[in-house]
Amino acid sequence: QVQLVESGGGLVQTGGSLRLSCAASGRTLSSYTMGWFRQAPGKEREFVGAILRSSSYTRYADSVKGRFTISRDNAKNTVYLQMNSLKPEDTAVYYCAADGRSLYVSRNKDNYNDWGQGTQVTVSS
Repeated sequence: QVQLVESGGGLVQTGGSLRLSCAASGRTLSSYTMGWFRQAPGKEREFVGAILRSSSYTRYADSVKGRFTISRDNAKNTVYLQMNSLKPEDTAVYYCAADGRSLYVSRNKDNYNDWGQGTQVTVSS
């Protein structure tokens, strides 16, 4: 099991940027495919993007492609979500999650076993 802690959320204006961090303890993050998900009030938790284990391969939801970037710092055992050109519809609680079993980048939240507590991102119009 890996413990995950997100940080970096906050309030930002439309068009602004934020960088979320997901710090891990207990296991080496490079062994996991790391996903970012988000959940807005009254909506299902949805896939944002993920980075494949032991790789720099990433995959993104169409809604964030070209605006969000996921990266990994193995020395810090941390994964990042850089969010640019933010829109009000990006407002949600953002979660990082670890998938230690799949051999591919899954969009399915059920494939991710370990989750952080979430961090709120609010984009004002």
